[in-house]
Amino acid sequence: MTLKRVLLLGGHGKISLLLNPHLVSRSWHVTSVIRAADQEEDILNSVKHQPGKVEVLISSLEDIRSKADAQKVIDESKPDYVVWSAGAGGKGGPERTQAIDHDSCICFVQAAADTPSVTKFLLVSFLGSRRFKAPWWSDEEWKETQDLNHGALKDYYPAKLASDECLTAQTVKRASLQAIVLRPGRLTDSAVTGKVSLGKTKARGSVTRADVAAVAAGLLDSEAKGWFDLLEGDEIITDAIERVIKDKVDCVVGEDVEGMIRDYP
Repeated sequence: MTLKRVLLLGGHGKISLLLNPHLVSRSWHVTSVIRAADQEEDILNSVKHQPGKVEVLISSLEDIRSKADAQKVIDESKPDYVVWSAGAGGKGGPERTQAIDHDSCICFVQAAADTPSVTKFLLVSFLGSRRFKAPWWSDEEWKETQDLNHGALKDYYPAKLASDECLTAQTVKRASLQAIVLRPGRLTDSAVTGKVSLGKTKARGSVTRADVAAVAAGLLDSEAKGWFDLLEGDEIITDAIERVIKDKVDCVVGEDVEGMIRDYP
């Protein structure tokens, strides 16, 4: 296998800890960005007896205030692929959500897009992150999604949406950047099932973090690009990934891509 270097942002998150073994099992080199030294042991324990390598980089994503700040991290880690699986997690109030889920994420997206050696960027988002009704959703599903986005997720939703849109816009600016926006439903800590519903799914539902990690690794190790909604389901993960690539599935359908390009030139 070709050695790939992966920059994993939000390395101590639940999905990231589950993603690490999938990446290093491919003999990839992972730089896991964490905010505190006491998180390092968890990172290293997650990848024991695997052929790849993991190293940690201590850097608070909350302190990334500019594209130049993000560029320093990219320059230090020299990744081929970048994975954003970070977030405030509802801790610290709206200001912290804005600082991490919006500001820091967009800084990394823009810095990666301006780094020719970075060929893939995978962003873990959420199923409801869209501005317009998905054509395959019912009116009732869209209303429920809007109620949630403008209610319980009123701070999180606009931050994630902006990041998704920024990444999508960058692929127009630089066609060689393979952008993947993975959009799981409600996350659970149940065991991996190995089976999912991937692509144009229902608007509501759940999926295990372990399955999200497996799908993320599989997408990253493929030619997939675009937006992919994800819920629990009955299709084997490898088959689901092959299908969305073969059928050119992209859940950005129905969104204003031209508007994204104008907002994030």
